[in-house]
Formats: sequence, structure tokens, C-alpha cells
Amino acid sequence: MRVAVFSAKRYDRVLLAEANAAHGHELVFQEARLEAGTVALATGFPAVSVFVNDDVGAEVLAALAAGGTRLVATRSTGFNQIDLEAAAWLGIRVVRVTDYSPYSVAEFAVGLLLALNRHLHRAYERTRSGNFELDGLMGFDLHGRTVGVIGTGKIGRVFGRIMAGFGCRVIGHDPVPHPDFEACGGRYAALETVMAEADVLSLHCPLTPGTRHLVNAESLARVRRGLLLVNTSRGGLVDTQAAIDALKEGRLGGLAIDVYEQEADLFFRDLSSDIIADDLIQRLVSFPNVLLTGHQAFFTREAIGTILSTTLASITAFERGERLENEISAPGSQRPG
Repeated sequence: MRVAVFSAKRYDRVLLAEANAAHGHELVFQEARLEAGTVALATGFPAVSVFVNDDVGAEVLAALAAGGTRLVATRSTGFNQIDLEAAAWLGIRVVRVTDYSPYSVAEFAVGLLLALNRHLHRAYERTRSGNFELDGLMGFDLHGRTVGVIGTGKIGRVFGRIMAGFGCRVIGHDPVPHPDFEACGGRYAALETVMAEADVLSLHCPLTPGTRHLVNAESLARVRRGLLLVNTSRGGLVDTQAAIDALKEGRLGGLAIDVYEQEADLFFRDLSSDIIADDLIQRLVSFPNVLLTGHQAFFTREAIGTILSTTLASITAFERGERLENEISAPGSQRPG
């Protein structure tokens, strides 16, 4: 099957080509993001593969359908970039990667937390300049502290288990509690309780209309002063302006994020020679107690291997008319035909 692969980086080309040996699809790589201005590149392709910052909204989906596309395969677990209702009406089926290494993201979140708390990023820059002073680098013992986990799916549970191993008191919130979270020492509480009691708060929930700006001015006004906030899930979970205000007030003691709510025009690109017009992200990186990375938490050999092999397997199943185990659709929607 002919597949247009958007947002394709060098590693996508190499690893997808290797994994495709077992499937035999015709992969055409596009470095460009899928959006209204590039959707014509998909004309004539029965399937397209997209990534987290591609625009797969109603307008783009209509153009895809007109060009003959019948399958959208996102190389991600999250699918908030896809208008599932529009896809259903247009007869386009959508698949995602439902499961890949949860350790990749959970371990990265722990790394961000350790670096933020102990100011490793600042220490690294100092020593490279010959400054071996310790002033301003003091952190705190994680042992005995309360760590809040919002979202206790596979990644959240791995993160909670690691933090329990540090000797932390782990509390979590999830609409669907999981016994494994409690088995590793965590306990569930109301969202307001988790946010009020946590010394460290880590976000591991999907971005939905109900979770957008879960962390906002109102919720930040109730957290413990000096809270360390870590987000490796979706940028839209955090109201960036509210976080900046909380940093300025000292209510947030530190912020470590691998995702950003306006990342689509920034991340996965080299903008080191450009003027970045996004004032919010420029303000964020100016804080000494902010650590920002470019959506790399998932980026391990194990995770990428699973993501790409799962994506190709879904495309093959679609081509053969087999059941799509990783298909997603809007609640209550029915696929035409």
C-alpha cells in the first residue's frame, strides 16, 4: 500500500524502512507537517501516517478524503490532533499506537525531576565556564516527600513505582483507579487533594476537553508553595501563562516540561538561527528554575521500535481487510458502510 509519511525525520526514514521489510508498503516520506498547505502531498495515497503536531482537523481530513485517503495512522498514543468525528463522517479510519514502552516516558520524567530539583542543568553550564560555586544549587531530599501523580495509566504507574522506590509518599488521581498503583504503595485521592498535598506533581493523563488547562491559575493558587511541576504528557494540560505567573510569585518552585501547548510550530525543528516570536516560551526559558526539552521523553530505541512496528502492522491489517486492533473513533460515531 502507498503510504505518505508526514513529519518524517531521519530516524523515521531509517527505522521505518527497516521495519517495512516485513510488510512491503511503498513509503513516501515528507519532512513537512501535515496541514492545509501540505495536504496535497497526500493525494492518491490510501494511507497517511502522522505525528503529534500534524494538523488532522476537519479541513485537512476533508482534503485527504477527496484525495483518496482512507486510513490515518498516527505514530503516537495521543490523538488529540485528529478530529475523530470528522474522520467518521468522511469514512476515514484512524489507528494509533496504544502501547509502547511506558518506561521511556516515566524514566524521563524522573530524570527531569532530579535535574530540576538538584539544578543539574545550571550546574552543568556553570562548570563548563569554570564556576564551581554551589550557591543557588541547593535542592531537597525526595525521600519522605509527597509526589502527586495525575493519571495512573501504564506510564503513571511506572513513574509512581519509581518514586515509591525513592521513599516518597505517592498519591494519585485517575477517573479509573488501577490496583497496581496501590500495590506499589500509592493511594488514590481527589484531584484537589493531590494538588494541595503534593511537593512534586507529575502529569501523565491524556489531553481532552476535560483535562485542558488542568493546571491553571485557580488550581495553582491552592498548591503548596514551592511545588515542582513536571509534564511529559501533553502541553495543553498546563495553562502556560498561569504557570509563568506562579513562577514569578514563587508559588511554583520549579517547572520541568517536555511538552508545550504551542509546540506545533516549534518542536522537532532547528530554530537556533531564527527569531522565535513565541513570547511565552521565550519567557519560560528565561527562568533559572525552568527546564524545557523538546518532546523527547518517548525517544528510546525500545519505544520507537514498538511505535513504528505497530504503525506498519495496522496499515497491513487495513490493506488486508483485517480487524484493526488499534482503531480509535469518536464516542457514538459509526463508520459509513
